[in-house]
Amino acid sequence: MTSYKSEPDEVAVLRLAVPPDADDLLDDATWRDLLLPGYTDTLAAGTSLFGRQVLERDLRGGLDDAAVASRRARVQALLDDPAQLDALERKLACLREADIDVAALLFADTQPPRPGWVGRLLWLPVLLVASIAAALLVSPWGWVGVGAAMYFLVMVHMRYQDRVGLWTRSLRALQMLLRACSLLDGSDQALSKPFTGRGARAGRLSRSLDRSLLAASGVPGAREYADWFAAADVRHYYRTLARVFGARDFLRECYWLCAELEADVTLARHLRERPTWCWATRTGARTLAIDGGVHPLLDEARGLSVTLDGKGAFLSGQNGVGKSTFLRMLGLNLVTARAFGFCYAQSASLPALPVVASMQNEDSLLGGQSLYIAELARARMLLARAHGPRPVVCLVDEIFRGTNHEESVSAATAVVDALARHALVVVSSHNLVLGSLLADALAPWRIVRRGDGLQLESGVLGRTNGVALLVEHGFDTDVQRRAEQVAAWLAQTRLSGSLS
Repeated sequence: MTSYKSEPDEVAVLRLAVPPDADDLLDDATWRDLLLPGYTDTLAAGTSLFGRQVLERDLRGGLDDAAVASRRARVQALLDDPAQLDALERKLACLREADIDVAALLFADTQPPRPGWVGRLLWLPVLLVASIAAALLVSPWGWVGVGAAMYFLVMVHMRYQDRVGLWTRSLRALQMLLRACSLLDGSDQALSKPFTGRGARAGRLSRSLDRSLLAASGVPGAREYADWFAAADVRHYYRTLARVFGARDFLRECYWLCAELEADVTLARHLRERPTWCWATRTGARTLAIDGGVHPLLDEARGLSVTLDGKGAFLSGQNGVGKSTFLRMLGLNLVTARAFGFCYAQSASLPALPVVASMQNEDSLLGGQSLYIAELARARMLLARAHGPRPVVCLVDEIFRGTNHEESVSAATAVVDALARHALVVVSSHNLVLGSLLADALAPWRIVRRGDGLQLESGVLGRTNGVALLVEHGFDTDVQRRAEQVAAWLAQTRLSGSLS
């Protein structure tokens, strides 16, 4: 069976139709900064649009303690019983045949009114036949009736062709949803119990959405003739529209049951294939500990550990050592722990807080916005979230790199100090002087190489390696020697200035 490749806009429909609390949501910039689009594609490979919508909504908005505990129990039950996992996956496979979103239909749309003329469409073929007979047997004026009937039929089809086509796909998706409910009713799997008693109604509703016996008879051309000369497709559209909206409460229940069960199956299948993961413990707003944390998108990720208690962190490290990767690893694990209850680590205790990141600000040529202006706009947004009703975790990579050293340090010190009073902040920078300037607000940590691996340890990096990398990347020794001379002069100048 080939899975339908859903688009990001379709996946987001459930979250937009049934939005989580706005104060809990991850914004679009954070979603991109933490590489969550790629993560969800990997996580939900082979999952239907129904399951993907629930996974995306939960990742964006998180779940409360009770909901996470319930999900953990369900996923663990699937991990403990591979036979149940395989059986549920087979019964949910029909959901992957749906090729259009129905969440908007079930949770957001309102029923369009039924025009009065729809009830009189059945008289059109009678008028058509009578007019043809009159034209052939009585008078040529009968062709006027033929022309009038055909004109109205052509106008109806031109107006409804696209609408009926989309509705046919929507009905197919709803029938796949109802089929899954029917298959799960009466199942002896423990997680199928909520479906008990729904199968018979799901089957009746699904059959009521089928086309008429003539249109579905299989007689060559029967359906096309019924559509063209009796507008059967338009009448079917309005008839089934009323049935769907009349049964929308039941369809919503089926949607949640199937989509959430498929999300659980997806998570269990994913965790069975992961070498490193753990169930996370929830902590207070300013406490976190992660041991051997990795990023699931990196095949050879090196585990890193950090503990923060009461204060955020100022992160330093050589160029290319993995500061950005560490921030993304930490952010993604905060997100998965809040939504799914697990982390990619040996052990983890993390706050169930929204994450707000600033990692990929860019110049905007068309918008006339410099990098520094973009960074300032994002920093204002972080401050607004930090002052909001929900505590947040702020992750900032290379803060204020879009301006000169002195102004970058000055602005970063003021902004991060203000952020740290209201949020748990982890910030990275090559401006090592920030380590001492922010010592009261952030604990200093540095990423260092130890043998073949990396390690996070307390303290600020002693010296950067930007100049040393010149030779490694193809510059000759004269260029590096000149760069070292300028660096030494700048260091001496700053030292003289500080002593004067």
